[in-house]
Amino acid sequence: MTKPFEKLTTEEVEQLYKAPVLLSVLASCSNNQVNKIQKADAIKLAHLKTFTAISLLLPYYIEVEKNFKKLFEAAIEQYYPFDDAKRITIKKEIDKINLVIEKLDIEYARALHKSLKNYASHVKRSTHNVFVDFILPLPIPGLNG
Repeated sequence: MTKPFEKLTTEEVEQLYKAPVLLSVLASCSNNQVNKIQKADAIKLAHLKTFTAISLLLPYYIEVEKNFKKLFEAAIEQYYPFDDAKRITIKKEIDKINLVIEKLDIEYARALHKSLKNYASHVKRSTHNVFVDFILPLPIPGLNG
């Protein structure tokens, strides 16, 4: 397999690295504010993902972890207050990420898509927040399964 991101633009690669951040922001922002306990859990989960990811995705999660906290803080500022309009904006960003995933090698795309869905599910369970409709909501043809 070739390098997973070689066909992507710099902007598309950055979008992929922001995926766990956006999923975590959705989970840690309830009642239009940041829940500090959920925020800490999201940061901890991002760190743990580096150790639990399949080997194919380890370089991705190592890169995500490097800037996760900084990007998370920036996203919190960008999307505050966490009202419906901001949640829709985050959903649109996640939709863009789905389109980028479609451009990847099929094996890598399947692994990343599944991993992000699992990450989102784990974050959701750990924070007890409802945001199912915003997490990678659209099936990607050829990737599900």
